[in-house]
Amino acid sequence: MKKQAESRQSTKLRSGYTTGACATAATKAALLSLITGRAAREVEILLPIGKKAKFSIDQARVSEESAKCSVIKDGGDDPDATHGARIVSTVSWSDEPGIRLDGGAGVGKVTKLGLPVPVGEAAINPVPRKMIREAVTDVLSSFAIHRGVKVVISVPGGEKIAKKTLNERLGIVGGISILGTRGTVIPFSTAAYRASVAQAVQVAGANGNRHLVFTTGGRSEKAAQKIYPELPEEAFVQAGNFIGFALKHAKQAGVLKVTLAGMMGKLSKVARGEMNAHSGNSTVDCNFLAQVAEKAGASPTLAAGIRKANNATHAGQLIEQEGNSLFFTLLCERICRACLVYVEGGIKLETVLVKLSGERLGRAEISG
Repeated sequence: MKKQAESRQSTKLRSGYTTGACATAATKAALLSLITGRAAREVEILLPIGKKAKFSIDQARVSEESAKCSVIKDGGDDPDATHGARIVSTVSWSDEPGIRLDGGAGVGKVTKLGLPVPVGEAAINPVPRKMIREAVTDVLSSFAIHRGVKVVISVPGGEKIAKKTLNERLGIVGGISILGTRGTVIPFSTAAYRASVAQAVQVAGANGNRHLVFTTGGRSEKAAQKIYPELPEEAFVQAGNFIGFALKHAKQAGVLKVTLAGMMGKLSKVARGEMNAHSGNSTVDCNFLAQVAEKAGASPTLAAGIRKANNATHAGQLIEQEGNSLFFTLLCERICRACLVYVEGGIKLETVLVKLSGERLGRAEISG
């Protein structure tokens, strides 16, 4: 893993553009096409980070009352479900003054509280909305035109693309979201993942969930859903490596209880106070696991074996073979305490350790 990270850092990765930037470029092209009667083939827009960017127009159709232009989203070297999607903007004149912005086919509708867009509106986030409106205003001003404009953003196949995202869980139905605060996509950005975790917590909290389940991945989430089948899907958040980050957001959202479900590798790091469980930030400490095992009454032979274990999973297997279930309970308690210290109490913490198969290893709960 370390070699992969070093290789990634040594190779310059290509940045891409957000759906919001693509929607803005398509809108500017459509409005220019509508005004001039000629299909725009390239436009330049100002990104929120203060830089200008040029976009090639994929398709353009013009009539007297409307124009439709599209941009193919290029996510650069960032693995994104929307990479290659066609972002379409249809612009038409309106009898109403001002700029009306809406979402068409393939753009989701917001159905739950907690998102930065009101319930019932198209899932076009605030920054893209601002970008689109400013682009329209600038074009109208440059031509000294004073007319109302209607803009509809659509994404062919957006509903299918959305199934690869967490949109439905967040209460965004019928398509993807038009996102982006920078205008550009940073390859392999942890900031993007942290933002998705924060949004998931906000949605869950805003919709009345006072018990959330944070998991380290898909397998641990499936195991946790079997433990808590009564909880709605939105109560389960894949926090990944960002355990501490997610916990602080949960406390801010007024959540009363958090269940942390995961496997030995990542959660044993949390037990030591490492709230970012990424392999690049922390490593499994088998000596620490051996110390916990000794407190659970492990034999000297087992403790020595744990210290020489290949990884946390191997250590767990050795402990299981000896039948020392107390170890897993003690480790869960340590994880809960470390989390409570990190968020300075005020919340109930539960930890559930699971194996790759989803079978439960240990469980403990402590109130802060």
